[in-house]
Amino acid sequence: MRGSFKYLRSIIQGNEEIDDEVSYCIGAGWMKWRLASGVLCDKNVPPRLKGKFYRVVVRPTMLYGAECWPVKNSHVQRMKVVEMKILRWMCGHTRRDKISNEVIQDKVGVAPVEDKMRELRLRWFGHVQRRSTDAHVRRCERLAVAGLRRGRGRSKKYWGEVIRQDMALLQLTKDMIQDRRVWRSKIRVIG
Repeated sequence: MRGSFKYLRSIIQGNEEIDDEVSYCIGAGWMKWRLASGVLCDKNVPPRLKGKFYRVVVRPTMLYGAECWPVKNSHVQRMKVVEMKILRWMCGHTRRDKISNEVIQDKVGVAPVEDKMRELRLRWFGHVQRRSTDAHVRRCERLAVAGLRRGRGRSKKYWGEVIRQDMALLQLTKDMIQDRRVWRSKIRVIG
């Protein structure tokens, strides 16, 4: 049996981890960036326009399928590092310039990738929860219950756990899910 395989542009690993998937998406994001680097590194192009291009082309490529990832801190950190490398390169800065990440993100008008990942997960969770069919609700409940399973050694992080952490961080409740407008306004990240 193979350790992993590719299905619909996602990497499915036999050990239920997402390390290969994250690496693949980071590589795909770099590929999109390289294709447009002539424009993105051009000093005559305004930083906000570069940021818009990044938000529309590069970041969606890097976050393809991220709404279903049971992310660990190491995955989020890898995404943050890649995003900041790309943004610094677009602005013509290096880490030696000692410009903070927040300043660079503000300069190009890009929200942190961690916030966008959270928005994607919560948008998908809200969508699935609003579905009227019992099968989808049961599946979501299984994902949430799966977060309670514990085995020997360090436990795996499950999608349900990540969702619960996201909801606690943003102070969201399940009753907010049914009102799509309220839910979207609570989880929306600008940039």
